[in-house]
Amino acid sequence: MPGFDPRWANVPDYILGITKDIWEDRGIHTLHDYYGPDLVVRSPASVIKGNAGIIAATQATLAEFPNRELLGEDVIWCPTGEDSFLSSHRLYCTATHEGAGMYGAPTGHKLAYRILADCWCRENGVQDEWLVRDQGAIVRQMGQDVVTWTRDLIAREGGPDACVKPMTPATDLPGPYSGKGNDSEWGEKLADILTRMASAEMSIVPTEYDRAAELAYPGNVDGVGHQDADRFWMSLHAAFPNAAFSIDHAVGMDDPLSPPRAAVRWSLHGAHAGWGMFGTPTQAEVYIMGITHAEFGPYGVRREWTLIDETAIWKQILLGTGDL
Repeated sequence: MPGFDPRWANVPDYILGITKDIWEDRGIHTLHDYYGPDLVVRSPASVIKGNAGIIAATQATLAEFPNRELLGEDVIWCPTGEDSFLSSHRLYCTATHEGAGMYGAPTGHKLAYRILADCWCRENGVQDEWLVRDQGAIVRQMGQDVVTWTRDLIAREGGPDACVKPMTPATDLPGPYSGKGNDSEWGEKLADILTRMASAEMSIVPTEYDRAAELAYPGNVDGVGHQDADRFWMSLHAAFPNAAFSIDHAVGMDDPLSPPRAAVRWSLHGAHAGWGMFGTPTQAEVYIMGITHAEFGPYGVRREWTLIDETAIWKQILLGTGDL
């Protein structure tokens, strides 16, 4: 790990270690060391640049969820030079809503949800980041309706003109990393599967997914097998039938003691023009950033984890239609 503190044994140790330092060990001040001063953090809900905004957001989250744990399920990564790497980190988070914050007055509800985050790291710090949190799971586990909560959030943030704008090509900011991943066959395979489904080739599911594939989708939804994979991807693409689909980053790995696996960051951009996951077509322009992790076995995809932020999509639909 040239350029990184010798404390870290390898890339997963670094990513898992700094996550624990920041969130569970309350080392929020370490963000000055672990995050570059001009870091851009992109989530579907917002684009934040610089440590000040990131530290403030971290403090606000911990005030609302003081017992939050971030359990690292996997780190899929690739070198991007002699002294840098890109990691795609999958987290299973648990928390109790004990403080007031963006989710409203404390409810005492216990939560479980995932986060997928791509981080480009160099000089012992994260220099560029893309993150998707399962906001739909959080909102539903608090007993709230996703659309109603999103509409209320817009109002609490000051209305349509003043509210925090979701990430889109218009609100995105450039960062130092522009790579596309590595040339692993597993990253290429997952990218191909996702691209073909986006092109309405849903017949690929029974040929590329294990019949007993374990699936994890937005809203903390678990599924098994071909029908559940088809249901999720069909419903998503049916809502945006003419949207442009893009593979933005693809990494594959084949390590000892682990199945071949891949991480793909992708985007979907176009009009909400069809019936599907987001109800009545509104023609609102929507940008979706998604991340998918997958493990492969002898019969195809044996495990898949995909996240999008439903609240950020609904926010764009509500702002685009004025249905506030």
